[in-house]
Amino acid sequence: MNSNTFRMPVAALVATGAVALLAAPPAFATGSAPSTGSHPAGGKASAVVLRTTLDVGLLNKTVHVPLNATLNEVSAPADAAKTALTVTLDGVDGGAPVSVLRADVATSKATVDAGRAAAEANLAKARIHVPGLPLLSVIEVEKVTSKAVCAAGEKPVAHSNVLGAVTVLGKKVTLSAGGPTKVEVPGVGLVALELSTARTTSTTAAATALRLKVSVNPLKLNVAEVEGEIVLAEARCESPAAPSPAPSKLPDVKPQTATTGGTGTQADLAETGGGSLTPYVTGGALLLLGFGAAALVVTRRGRAS
Repeated sequence: MNSNTFRMPVAALVATGAVALLAAPPAFATGSAPSTGSHPAGGKASAVVLRTTLDVGLLNKTVHVPLNATLNEVSAPADAAKTALTVTLDGVDGGAPVSVLRADVATSKATVDAGRAAAEANLAKARIHVPGLPLLSVIEVEKVTSKAVCAAGEKPVAHSNVLGAVTVLGKKVTLSAGGPTKVEVPGVGLVALELSTARTTSTTAAATALRLKVSVNPLKLNVAEVEGEIVLAEARCESPAAPSPAPSKLPDVKPQTATTGGTGTQADLAETGGGSLTPYVTGGALLLLGFGAAALVVTRRGRAS
C-alpha cells in the first residue's frame, strides 16, 4: 500500500464526516407553556325573611301608597347575615306606624366561596299585619325555613319547610302542596297561600316557604284596601363556575438518534433544545472540512507527480 492509496480514503472520510456534521440541524422541542387560566366565575346567593309587594288604597282608593318592605334581605358574594325581628311602616294608617311583622326568630344568611354558593332563611313565631287590620294578623306561623345550595359542578338543591300551625285571618288552616289554599273572611278579605315551592335548573336554585296573595278591605269601609303579595323565607343561589381541568403534562421528548450506514452503531445527532456546545460543534465541523479539502489537494498533487 503506497502513500497515495492511503491518503485518498482518509481525505474522503474526513470530508464526508464534516459534511454530515454540517447537514444535521439541531432539534428543538416546541410547545407553549401551560396556561394558568382565569379565576372561576363567582357564584351568587341571596336570602330574605319577608318581602311585601302591596298596594295600600286609602280613602276609597283616592290615595295609593306602596307597601314594599323587606326584612333581613342579604346577598353574597360577600358573606352576609341579619337577625332583625320587626318591620314597621309609617304614614299609611292615619299617620300611625304599622307593625308589618314581629317575630321571635328571623334570620337570613348568604355565603359564597370558590366552589359553593348557599343561602338560607328562618322565621319562627311570626305575625304579619297590614294597614286596616291592627288587631288581626293576616298570617301567623310557628316556623318556616328555606335553603338553597349551589355547588360547582353539581346539581343545585333547594328545599323549604312549614312547621307547626298556620293561622290566616284568625283561622287555623291546613296547607296543601297540591295548590293554593284560600281563606276568606266576610267583611275582611281573602288570602290565598302557596305552600313551599322549590325550583332548580342546572346552575340555580330557589326556595320559598310561603307565598301569599292578599286582598283585604276591612268591613268594606275603604279605609285601607290592601292588595298584593307577601313572601316568607326565600333563598336563592347560583353556582360558581366549575374549575377548569388541569392542563395535561407535556410528554417527555427523547434525544433524536441516527444510525451510521450498515454498521448498526447509533450516534446522537441532537437533543431537545439548543445546547451551549452548538457553536463549538459547528466550528469543529468547519475545521474538519478544511482538513479534508487540504488532504484532497495533496493527494491530487501526488498523483500528478
